[in-house]
Formats: sequence, structure tokens, C-alpha cells
Amino acid sequence: MSEPLIEKTSGWRGTREIWIQAAYQALLDNGIDAVKVMPLAERLGLSRTSFYGHFSDRNELLDALIRLWQAKNTGNLIKRTEDYAESITEAILNIFDLWLDPDLFDSQLEFAVRNWAHTDSDLARMLEEADRVRVESFQTMFERFGYDAHYANIRANTVYQTQIGYISMIKDGPAEPLEPRLKRMPYYAEIFSGQKVTEAETARFFSRHPF
Repeated sequence: MSEPLIEKTSGWRGTREIWIQAAYQALLDNGIDAVKVMPLAERLGLSRTSFYGHFSDRNELLDALIRLWQAKNTGNLIKRTEDYAESITEAILNIFDLWLDPDLFDSQLEFAVRNWAHTDSDLARMLEEADRVRVESFQTMFERFGYDAHYANIRANTVYQTQIGYISMIKDGPAEPLEPRLKRMPYYAEIFSGQKVTEAETARFFSRHPF
């Protein structure tokens, strides 16, 4: 049996957030089948009854994980498409911040939720809706800079599907070094937009992600 992840005082039942964090880590490590009350209790060094002081059942915990995914990945993505930018290329580089900062967009959680959705029809519908909303937010961003709706939709899908495919490709492979990935991103922005990225835009982007 592994050592508990937290130190506890006598009678302490943990917090709701600690249970959610343990469930999150179990989901990332071993998939949704690992998110069960007893293994999580053992992982935390807490009793099974402690869990029920915070959740009515396992489904309530799973709902909390889904809300975390919705807020962090879909919510932050939409906000990023609405951030101030002077050009479409700058707007796209703002989007790229999501792919580089796990506090903005959690790629590991995204991959885990997509796998989970294969066995949960309700979540699969939520995922389909999230994909639709995310692409629409990208399309709206392109339209804000004067792109025709049809071409804006194609470009939006290209940006989104490229990143979702990238997440799937690197999940079980070696981590890509940051420097070459960063250096390619202004070229991706040019391809996605059809416009040149300025030196000033590149400099501002690199300043946010030093390598």
C-alpha cells in the first residue's frame, strides 16, 4: 500500500477539494475506472465515510471532475478568443498560450476526458457540445477580423483539430522540447490566418514563454 498523499490530524475528514484533486490524478494516471471511493480513500489516508461527508455518491464526484474540465478547458478557451488583439495573428498567438500553460488549458485532462467519453454516452454528448462551442468561439474570433463566415469556420476547425490531434499524439510519447515548438508557433499562426506575424507580435509572444 502506498503512503497517503496528505498528512492528517485525528478525526480530520479531508476537504472536498482534496477528494477532487485525488480523483483528478487517478483519472489522469489510470482512467475513469480508477476513480473509485475506496482506492481514493487509501490514496489519501482517509476513511470511506470521510468521502460521504463531502459527496452523496461517486457520481457527484464524477460530476465535479466534469465541471472542472468544462471550466478550465472550455471556459478558458472561450475567454482567450475574446482577449484583446490588434490583429488576427496576435489573436491566434493568444490562443497558443492555452496550449503552453496547463493552468489555462489542461491537455492531460482533455485527453483523459475524451477517453472517458468512449464509455459514457452522457459525457460524449457534453464533449460534442464542448467541441461545437469551442469551434464557434474560434470562428467568431476570425469573423471579428473580417473573415467570411465560411472561411472563418474552416480556419477555426483547422486550428482546433490540429491541437486536439497534437494532444492525442504526444500523450504516450516523449515530451516535445519547448524551444523548437515555440519557434514554430508564429509560422502556424501565419498558416492558420494567411497573414504574416510581425516581429513585435512574435517578441511579445516569446516574452510570455521564455525558453
